[in-house]
Amino acid sequence: MATYQFKLPDIGEGIAEAEIVAWHVKVGDTVEEDQQLADMMTDKATVEMESPVAGKVTKLAGDVGDQIAIGSVLVEIETEGDAPAAEMPSSDSRQERPLADGAERPTKEQKEAMPVMATAKPTPAPEPTVEPAPAPAPRVEPEVAEKEPGHEKVLASPAVRARARDLGIDLAEVRTTSDRIRHADLDAYLLYNGGSVSSRGASPRADEIIKVVGLRRKIAENMQEAKRRIPHFALVEEFDVTDLEDTRAMMNRDRGSNPKLTVLPFLITAMSRAVAEWPMINATYDDEANVITRHGAVHMGVATQTDGGLMVPVIRNAGGMSVWQLATEVLRLSDAARTGKASREELSGPTITISSLGPMGGVVSTPVINPPQVATIAVNKVEEKVVVVDGEIDVRKRMNLSLSCDHRVVDGWDAASFMQTLKGYIENPVRLLSS
Repeated sequence: MATYQFKLPDIGEGIAEAEIVAWHVKVGDTVEEDQQLADMMTDKATVEMESPVAGKVTKLAGDVGDQIAIGSVLVEIETEGDAPAAEMPSSDSRQERPLADGAERPTKEQKEAMPVMATAKPTPAPEPTVEPAPAPAPRVEPEVAEKEPGHEKVLASPAVRARARDLGIDLAEVRTTSDRIRHADLDAYLLYNGGSVSSRGASPRADEIIKVVGLRRKIAENMQEAKRRIPHFALVEEFDVTDLEDTRAMMNRDRGSNPKLTVLPFLITAMSRAVAEWPMINATYDDEANVITRHGAVHMGVATQTDGGLMVPVIRNAGGMSVWQLATEVLRLSDAARTGKASREELSGPTITISSLGPMGGVVSTPVINPPQVATIAVNKVEEKVVVVDGEIDVRKRMNLSLSCDHRVVDGWDAASFMQTLKGYIENPVRLLSS
């Protein structure tokens, strides 16, 4: 018997430590060679640690959420015979995931300029326990509420009686000015008594303690740093999307094998064209070197909600794609992000970001900028509104877009001009879709 010490290898350029985001073994487990031991997260990726030997796990370095220094012992394994010398695989020995079609692997300098994004595997949320729905109560006619002896009887509906029972209110103590006790009488009773009645409603849910680790910790750190360093300002503009929605519906009716179009591909196309006229919006800012880079290509980050938290896969050269190609790419990348299959390259290097919650998008939002980008735009919900068009009252479909900008780089004039240019494309779908 011998003890093999598996040391945390160098899993990234300049990385001094990594966080334990998941253990796949526990002390006492027997492991095979190449069996997965743990998932470790750095600033840029989540890496799977595999056992180089077979044996029995005798010691683990820490708990989920702990930071482990590069070169320190992660797992000790008891092996048969003499233990092989503990090695620290270099980052070059790790197999990198393939690049997206048409993408080039970034250089070291480009990687250093990329925003901090993580390819964490989102932890699946536990399946909710579904309670069987209660059978509908039979219809009951209003009942007579008995008062104390010596008092006349008054009517109270089953709903009022049930509410009084849940609140612990004795109906004999409730005054009413009508022939029956109503909900308003219960409200008045509660108000008069200061709400000091016993409640027999549902018990409160127990407190839940959630440790902030992995992707959620990285999101928290990035958002805190973004708000601390970037002086945000927001600009909201209302857009008439009636013609755009009619065009989208027409194209979906004859889409063939193409994916169903949402409004998102149209907005990405409009943004790609608008930033060509206002390049300061499609820029990144290195605030340590004091260098602004106005990007020629539009690498569109698409905020995607996953079980583990918000991730931002990137559509490369979005301005060169049709709305059908954009729709396909949005589906592919969002699925890769949600299933944890997105590569590091697919989650790195956006020049501007768009975020949409669809019908839940609210009226106005103030998205947080992901540095080193200088702008991000949030899509709010489409609503039908009564508006005046050419002196006539009409019902139109309207939508707000909320733009957040880094005021160190983007002036209010640039932001307003960009939004007006964007408006010209979105409200004229023929112009938007023409080459």
